Amino acid sequence: MRLRLTLSAIRKLGLGLLLVIVGFGGGYFFGLRQTTWGSKPLVRLVNYEPPVEYQDLDFALFWEVWQRLEKNYLDTTKIDPEKMVYGAIKGMTAALGDPYTVFLPPEENQQAKEDLNGEFGGVGIELGYIKGQLAVMAPLENTPSKQAGIKAGDLILHIKDEKKNLNIDTIGLSLQEAVTYIRGPKGQAVILTLYRQGKGDFEVNLIRDKIMVPSVELDLGSWGDTGWQESAAGDIAWLKLYRFGENTQSQWDEAVTTIIRNRSHLEGIVLDLRNNPGGYFQGAIDVASEFIADGVIVQQQGKSDQETFSVQRRGKLIDLPLVVIINKGSASASEILAGALRDRLDVKLVGERSFGKGTVQDAVDLRNNSGLHITIARWLLPDGDWIHDEGLAPDIEVSLPEATEDQPEPEDTQLKRAIEELKK
Repeated sequence: MRLRLTLSAIRKLGLGLLLVIVGFGGGYFFGLRQTTWGSKPLVRLVNYEPPVEYQDLDFALFWEVWQRLEKNYLDTTKIDPEKMVYGAIKGMTAALGDPYTVFLPPEENQQAKEDLNGEFGGVGIELGYIKGQLAVMAPLENTPSKQAGIKAGDLILHIKDEKKNLNIDTIGLSLQEAVTYIRGPKGQAVILTLYRQGKGDFEVNLIRDKIMVPSVELDLGSWGDTGWQESAAGDIAWLKLYRFGENTQSQWDEAVTTIIRNRSHLEGIVLDLRNNPGGYFQGAIDVASEFIADGVIVQQQGKSDQETFSVQRRGKLIDLPLVVIINKGSASASEILAGALRDRLDVKLVGERSFGKGTVQDAVDLRNNSGLHITIARWLLPDGDWIHDEGLAPDIEVSLPEATEDQPEPEDTQLKRAIEELKK
């Protein structure tokens, strides 16, 4: 069947998008390679002739459903042609049964890129759950949330945003939905209803600002009677790697320079990959090359070939003792890194079993600022293991104490145990 649409109908329906960040499920869209299609048309606007192998496909059912919705659906304000087309394309990718092959409408595609860049409009809250209730895990320094006095452990009960026509309770919200609702353009307001033990319910009116989330942070210090104590003269380099994004390499190089400068009094490095959802595939190879002298880091099995990625440069941290911390939020590129360090250097992994994402996605920019992430390969660790859905098991299993309203920031038992292992 030939699909015939007028130019005005195409424009109305947004079908320039038709036919065609790993997804955030445990939210992970990460493990990406980048491709841009530029301005090349994806379909012809008039008298579209489908490829020969698809000419027998009958789109009559699609248009029948569309017309019945337009004619009979109760709330006509919900009939949004553009959203309906986006929904149809999402359904096409979902039909593959792969949560990491996804179509991203413009807003979601932009948000995925913001996460990789570590820069977005928001209020500076690290979100999580306390007993199933959306909560503040930590307010970020020098952000609207910190300036407004929001504290770790505050429960988030309600979100209100007049610009977004949003006025909802948070019960049942996923983290990704909560992120979408709380983020927004710099200068716009969002009102959060919070609950704090001893204070009860209260509202906070926050004006969003540009939020910069680092890819890498380095603390020098020691573990003492009161926990981690930051000190330039400390004997441990606590190197936190949050993502493999646009700014990771420059921030990583700066941290490495600091470690080298203080090397004489350091006993070693704790590489913290907790809650690192991954990012660019190449980033894991670059960081692994900092510690591994030579040889294989990861293998990639594509549709019809297999490729091996090896150390690409002489690293600066090759001789320093190293322990790695992982948890269930460590995924994709961070699992590549942790697994390579374990397989090649026998580095001990401390913490909890990782997420288990063993595939690579090609990130394609489409028209109208939408995007498509396509699974193109699976990756294997140097020893040949594919850890998809299984994750990496830690050599030393340590769980963190549950956060409570009384103690929203309990002792970091995983960091403590990693330092003990390093000092052995």
